[in-house]
Amino acid sequence: MAEIKVLFCCMGNVCRSPMAEGFFRRLVDEAGLGERIVIDSAGTHTDLLDSPPDPRAQQIMAERGIDISGLRARPIKRADFERFDLILAMDGQNFDMLRFTCPKPYAYKIGQLLDYAPAFKVKDIPDPLHGDEETFVRVADMVEAAAAGLLERLRERLENQENA
Repeated sequence: MAEIKVLFCCMGNVCRSPMAEGFFRRLVDEAGLGERIVIDSAGTHTDLLDSPPDPRAQQIMAERGIDISGLRARPIKRADFERFDLILAMDGQNFDMLRFTCPKPYAYKIGQLLDYAPAFKVKDIPDPLHGDEETFVRVADMVEAAAAGLLERLRERLENQENA
């Protein structure tokens, strides 16, 4: 059975990427694809290694019925570029950092999460770490919409792999 591995990346892996992991995991589980889609998150910087998600991110997610409190920040590793099929940055700065550190044969795997939510007409999900609660709400809305778009795209990909 075909499997797709997705890695979400932001800077510290304590706000945006754990939120993306949480939203996407819920959608994947609700779609019955939990055994076919592997999900993780990582950061391009290691300042907050092993830290739980920011309390404001946890709160916003809890209000939407998703518990991300058990996640821990980790840095992206060289092996991740080989292991994951899709590595999605939250903004252009992290996209550039991933492209810089990625071994050339795997560069095609890197994209931006908002590629899957074109209605926002922007590519960057703002970093809410130094923002207020409203920023976290806006980020959650963006991430949730993009996660839904991503699931639709991957569902099509899985169906095409089955029919090939």
